Amino acid sequence: MQFGVCVATKIDDWQLIQYAEELGYNRAWVPDSQMIWSDCYATLALAAQNTSRIHVGTGVAIPGTRIAPVTAHSIASINRLAPGRVFLGIGTGHTAMRVMGMGPMKIRDFREYLRVVSTLLRGEEVDYTHNGETRDIRFLHLDLGFINITNPVPIYVAGNNPRVLRAAGEFGDGLVFFGDAPDTLQTNHLHFAHEGAQKAGRPFPGDFHVATFNTAVVLKAGESANSDRVIDECGSMVACIIHYVYEIYKQTHSEAVVPPHLKNIWDEYCAYVNKMETPPEKRYQQIHNGHCTFLMPEERRFMTPEAIKGSCLVGEPDELIDYVHRAEKAGLKELTLLPPMASARKVLKDFAEQVMARC
Repeated sequence: MQFGVCVATKIDDWQLIQYAEELGYNRAWVPDSQMIWSDCYATLALAAQNTSRIHVGTGVAIPGTRIAPVTAHSIASINRLAPGRVFLGIGTGHTAMRVMGMGPMKIRDFREYLRVVSTLLRGEEVDYTHNGETRDIRFLHLDLGFINITNPVPIYVAGNNPRVLRAAGEFGDGLVFFGDAPDTLQTNHLHFAHEGAQKAGRPFPGDFHVATFNTAVVLKAGESANSDRVIDECGSMVACIIHYVYEIYKQTHSEAVVPPHLKNIWDEYCAYVNKMETPPEKRYQQIHNGHCTFLMPEERRFMTPEAIKGSCLVGEPDELIDYVHRAEKAGLKELTLLPPMASARKVLKDFAEQVMARC
């Protein structure tokens, strides 16, 4: 099992990635949500220049805010600084688009985006359509070292939807998912990825990478799963999942999308949203406040033991080690932690010393 970190993209705190490298983490993912964090590629450049072992990349890049050739050249520019240890995580754009009141990229368009990016990163010419005009494009000046595509940049496609998972098998070198239990990997995630590769006539990569985003709190003996310390160290992730489920609930108007561990707070949370001071037509500006960075004080009441245990990895060291071993047997290759900004160093250190060191 490999271990990764996903950080709140703060350009003057790139040292967090350097610290993760010192702790022994394998990979650092830097998110691309333009309305809530710093620029991911600028942050990656600083991290790449100041590390030597850890792999760095987007966690994840958002196609709706950058055209495909720009994404390909941006990650290839980072690859110039850290050759052979750069990756491109990419998804349809849940938060980055929703915080502007817009939806993620449609999967048909996302597949085309992946086709263009993956072809360019292989150093090949590709037909590209922009504003209704289609032209053949390719990178120029490759011999002058402006970018690096000599060292391959693996593409990890983010998603849980079957159509996105098929796209991961068709175009990707791996996938990253959020929220689902690893025991669904073989029957869901990898099943659909294999389908996508088969339909495209592509051999399924033997080293296909599978990662999941979560966070972890190592409990002290006898400590409650919703102690103040635990909420401080994982509440932002729990809230993030609540916000995501609410977006799907609002879209589908179906209680079926609400997972069991959120059922007992759901009515109260919906009432809380309905009373937000932001007008309904602009409420997207408030719903995602604190996203994976901090917990809004007024949302602390939703941090029940069920919500915490159902959303995050919270347990004593032996429990977490057992989870890692079971996830690895299920096919998971990387567990990535996304702690809140204020306690990120402590969370990463606790997990490295008490769990990673014993796995």
